[in-house]
Amino acid sequence: MKSKLTDPSFGVGSKFYRLFFSLIWTLVVRFSPVPLFRYRVFLLRLFGADVSTGFRIYPSVRVWSPRNLQAGLDSTIGPRVNFYNQGRVVLGERVIVSQDATICASTHDYNDPLHPLVLAPVTIHNDAWICAEAFIGPGVTVGEGAVIGARAVLTKDAEPWAVYAGNPARKIKDRQRFNYE
Repeated sequence: MKSKLTDPSFGVGSKFYRLFFSLIWTLVVRFSPVPLFRYRVFLLRLFGADVSTGFRIYPSVRVWSPRNLQAGLDSTIGPRVNFYNQGRVVLGERVIVSQDATICASTHDYNDPLHPLVLAPVTIHNDAWICAEAFIGPGVTVGEGAVIGARAVLTKDAEPWAVYAGNPARKIKDRQRFNYE
């Protein structure tokens, strides 16, 4: 008889997929030269990521599940970023996620004594910048052009073209809009 206390949140197939990806990423990608962005994009796509050719991701980035990652043209993921993407993470175009930031797309239902997993997608719109060591929490949407300051902890949606800082992150000012036309 099955028990909710011992049932896994993810099945054996999912665990094998993540194990295989982690081995490949660690053995083949982790020590690859930084400029080999297309090589890493190719491998992410092999494992189901929906990333553009112009996507740049550093070899030290950690991705929990490539098939839950979508990234637009000219987006850059810096060194040691952690995508804890049990849920979907969508990055627009020209998004920058700086070193040591964490993007977390899941949580647990703390009102249930069994603490079941709750997937909560994260969306980061075009031209946003997630600064060094920032944390973007589950279910958060970062508006177009928003800046989330260094070490900020964002647990609520960020308005477009605004700058956020602190823990918890609060809007501190507006950002000047720009376009590429």
